[in-house]
Amino acid sequence: MCDQDHFDDDLKQFEALGLVTRKQFGIMLGAGVAMLLPKVANAVAVTESEVNVKTPDGTADCYFVHPATGTAPGVLVWPDIFGLRPAFRQMGKRLAESGYSVLVVNPFYRAQKAPTAASGAATPLQELMPLARALTETTQMTDAKAFLGWLDQQSPVAKNRKMGTQGYCMGGPMALRTAAAVPDRVGAVASFHGAGLVTDQPNSPHLQASKTKAQFLIAIATNDDARSPKDKDVMKETFEKAKLSAEIEVYAGAAHGWCPPDTQVYNEAQAEKAWSRLLALYGKALA
Repeated sequence: MCDQDHFDDDLKQFEALGLVTRKQFGIMLGAGVAMLLPKVANAVAVTESEVNVKTPDGTADCYFVHPATGTAPGVLVWPDIFGLRPAFRQMGKRLAESGYSVLVVNPFYRAQKAPTAASGAATPLQELMPLARALTETTQMTDAKAFLGWLDQQSPVAKNRKMGTQGYCMGGPMALRTAAAVPDRVGAVASFHGAGLVTDQPNSPHLQASKTKAQFLIAIATNDDARSPKDKDVMKETFEKAKLSAEIEVYAGAAHGWCPPDTQVYNEAQAEKAWSRLLALYGKALA
């Protein structure tokens, strides 16, 4: 999960290289979505809307975007700790333009509607940790079932094809648990700079996911790998033993949080590599 250590460590790295001061770093964070994502080649026209999804605990405000005509595989997107915001709407729309029916959720709906981070990706992490800590294994599993159930009720979602799910930062373990919650419906799982994928508990997300039949893409930040160097090996061994297809890679030079375009460590080159691997995964597993 995102924590203050990630902010402090990344700031120290920038300062050590003489690239930025603390004040400049704060300005970078406050800039929001500083750039647009690259355009999708042969993008399809899409329809987008703000929707409300009923769950056992209330009503979640979400963003739903899908090709304007026909049906497409459903994809559930779990944001990072900064929540549902313009950057993730942009990411969801880009995925829909590539041929998927995408639901991007507000995981903190029990506490408040989006936006849940007052200053977007510039919001101090300590302000958001109470929201993140309130989400448990139980809430993640029940939400996953509700969100996928909602997707299956939507006419643009292909009922004869498996669904995908992807998570960023704290959303990584949520994506893995989504597959465990609805194993017969989820065919592909992607985690980008996910934290807490491997624990020493029997309900570790990687263990729960290994009992499914999904295919996996686990993209790991360089500094996350430095903090937990054994996690990638544990996951490789676990998925191999379960005879599951899993692409597990440390993205060189990519810091925790490198995929969303509004974070202070957005790395376009590595984010585009992760994007291409995501499309390859979905193209294979959701065909």
